[in-house]
Amino acid sequence: MRFDQKLSLSVLAVVALATPALAQDIRGLEVCTAEKQMDRRTSCLQANTEFLHQALDRHQREARRQLAAADAEIAALKSRLAGLEEDLAQLKKAAATNKPAPDKK
Repeated sequence: MRFDQKLSLSVLAVVALATPALAQDIRGLEVCTAEKQMDRRTSCLQANTEFLHQALDRHQREARRQLAAADAEIAALKSRLAGLEEDLAQLKKAAATNKPAPDKK
């Protein structure tokens, strides 16, 4: 290995070790392993479980709301499409008989 290759490899290794690791913590959760007393550890774990259930419920409500909004939008688009298909059929019919299309207002 040449010197410049060793240098670049060394720099790469130092940079890789110096970058901070991404945290995997969830905001709102407590670290229960620090508790020495079993009853405090149990209550800590119960609090974490309750927090996670609340977060899950909140996310489910939001997902349901977004799904309902998407369903409403799909229904509106289907209705609009049906209207456009009807207009197109009238235009085709008018073009086939060489008559002007009825004015739709």
